[in-house]
Amino acid sequence: MIPLFFLVVCSEGVVAFLLVVKIGPFRDLIMKCLDQVKMRRATVLTIAGTIFAILLSNLFSILKIQNKGAKIGTMTPMDQVLWRTNLLEATLMGFTLFLGFLIDRIHHYMHKLIKLRSSNGVPKDVAERLEKEKLELKQKEEKAAAELKKLRNEVSGLTEILKKLKWESTGKDKRIESAESEIEALRKTKHDLFLEYDRLLEDNERMQKQFGGYPS
Repeated sequence: MIPLFFLVVCSEGVVAFLLVVKIGPFRDLIMKCLDQVKMRRATVLTIAGTIFAILLSNLFSILKIQNKGAKIGTMTPMDQVLWRTNLLEATLMGFTLFLGFLIDRIHHYMHKLIKLRSSNGVPKDVAERLEKEKLELKQKEEKAAAELKKLRNEVSGLTEILKKLKWESTGKDKRIESAESEIEALRKTKHDLFLEYDRLLEDNERMQKQFGGYPS
């Protein structure tokens, strides 16, 4: 009986571990198996009750052997063997019941967690639609970024052209001012020449009058 309970305790430990830690498809498989087991709840409760009754019997046997040893003052080798055997069986049965209860609670709360996730989760078609819209928005954003970069390049080119035209316009303005200065200088020179010409004409007329007044 002890090897059987050892096997049961080890099996329950593996089941509890696979329920807590998700390893491949084992959790889903164990959840389905436990669903099938819980459908036969009466059988499970009968087995658990039988183990609990055997556990109580072993505990009474342990207490009986201890009381017997206390009355005699010592336990015989046979009583010691029986005491250790009953204690080991009781321990294994206690672990069996405890792990069974633990597995039942984990299974119960796992079902609650799955229902909570399914109720709060987004439907698959809605998730696909949102993912598609997200992808389209990303593509539009990339396209807008490319257009913005292109516009920036065009603005930069136009700025350079504007600077060049401004520089050329400044050069033309300087040439125009220089030409106007030269024209003004030429006008002034022309005016001075006209004045000099008039003065020479007056001198010439005066000299002619002076020379014309002397007898030949």
